[in-house]
Amino acid sequence: MMIQRMLAVMGVGEAFTGLALMLSPSLVVRLLFGAEISGAGTAMSRIAGIALIALGVACWPGTPRIGMLIYSAAVTLYLAYIGFAGGLSGILLWPAVVVHTVLTVLLYWPKPG
Repeated sequence: MMIQRMLAVMGVGEAFTGLALMLSPSLVVRLLFGAEISGAGTAMSRIAGIALIALGVACWPGTPRIGMLIYSAAVTLYLAYIGFAGGLSGILLWPAVVVHTVLTVLLYWPKPG
C-alpha cells in the first residue's frame, strides 16, 4: 500500500515535469543545466516530456498499458507534426512515425477474452 502511494506521488511529479518540458523546454533545460537549447534539442526535450507524462500515468495503479498508449500516440502525433511542419527531418523520422502508429494500434486494440 505504501509503495502504491509513493508511485502515485512520484507519477504526479514526473507528469508535471513532463508537462513543463512540453510547454517550455528551454526554461526547464536552463533551470536544470544552466544551458540553452534549440532545434533538435527542443524537439527531443518535448519527446522526453511526453515520455515523463506517460511514465506518470503508468505509475498509477492498473494503468501501465494506458501510459504506453499515451506515449506512443503522442509521439506519433508529435513526430508527424515535425515532419509535416518541415525543418527537422532525418532519415528515420517517417519510419519512427510508422512504428509508433503500429504500436499505438496494437496497444489500443482490445485484448481477446
